[in-house]
Amino acid sequence: MRDLKIPQERHPEKAHRPDNAQPKKPDWIRVKAPSGKGYSETRAIMREHKLVTVCEEAGCPNAGECWSQGHATMMIMGDICTRGCTFCNIATGRPDTLDAFEPGRVADAVQKLGLNHVVITSVDRDDLGDGGAEHFAQTIRAVRHRNPDTTIEILTPDFLKADAGALETVVAAKPDVFNHNLETVPGLYPEVRPGARYFHSLRLLQRVKEIDPGIFTKSGIMVGLGEDRQSVVQVMDDMRAADIDFLTIGQYLQPTPKHHAVDRFVHPDEFAAYEKSAYGKGFLMVSATPLTRSSYHAGDDFARLRDARERMLGRA
Repeated sequence: MRDLKIPQERHPEKAHRPDNAQPKKPDWIRVKAPSGKGYSETRAIMREHKLVTVCEEAGCPNAGECWSQGHATMMIMGDICTRGCTFCNIATGRPDTLDAFEPGRVADAVQKLGLNHVVITSVDRDDLGDGGAEHFAQTIRAVRHRNPDTTIEILTPDFLKADAGALETVVAAKPDVFNHNLETVPGLYPEVRPGARYFHSLRLLQRVKEIDPGIFTKSGIMVGLGEDRQSVVQVMDDMRAADIDFLTIGQYLQPTPKHHAVDRFVHPDEFAAYEKSAYGKGFLMVSATPLTRSSYHAGDDFARLRDARERMLGRA
C-alpha cells in the first residue's frame, strides 16, 4: 500500500476555510424526515451486516423515501475517502485495510432486502495500487452468485492513480450498469473536484463501452455550483461523444458551512428543459429534477433504460 500521510479529522482540508452561508431551501427541495417501519428494517439490515451506505455518509435527501422501500446504496471499502472534494460530506483521511469478507456481506444484505436491482458505490482509494478495482469485482461476483436475478449497478471512483488494468478488472465482472459521475462542469473542477480530471473521467466511461458495449454507462452532474446553462449543455455533448447512455442532473445541496457554497437553487422548469435537451441529444435515459441523485429510483430507471435500448435496436 502507498504511504499516504493523511490526517484523520473528518474534513481537515476544509477546516480553515471561511464559512459559506447556507441559503434557505425553496419548497421544491424540502423532504420529510426519515421514519417508518420500512426505514427501520432497512437500517437494521445494514447494521446487522456491518455495511456502510452512501445514503447516510453523504446525507442524501432521499434516504427516508428509499429506505422505507428497502432500497439502500451500499458503499464498499470503508467510509473514509482519500480525496477532499469540496461538495462531498464523506470523511477524508487514511482508510482502513480492505475487509475480505465485505463482498459476502453485501451479497447477503441484497438477498435479505430482496432487491431486484442494487447500487454499489465506494470511496476513492488512492492508497491501493488498483484503486479497489479487484474488491469491486469480487463484490459484483458475490452478489451475482447469491442473487442471480438481481441486476447490479456500480458507481465507481475514477481510478486516476490506479495501476494499468484496473478498469478492465471491474468491467470483466460484468456489472449491468457502470456509473461514474462527472459531478460538475470542467471549469469548476479546480475548486469543486480538485483531485480529479474531467477528461480522464469522461475517457473512463468511454473505455467501458469500448471494452464491453453491452454494459450500460451512466454519469451525472450537480447544478447550482456556479455553472451556466451553456456549460451544462456542453457536458451533455461530451457525454454523448463518449457514448454514455444515462444522464442524471440534480441540485447541489451544501452539507455544512465549510463546503462549497450553493450558487443558486435551480427551478424545476430549468431541470425539465435540461431533460428535454438531453433526450434530444440521444441519451437513452435522463433523470433531471432537483432531488435526482445517482441511485434515486435506480431500479425503475434501469428497467426503462433496458426497454429504451430494445426499442432502439428494434428500429435499427
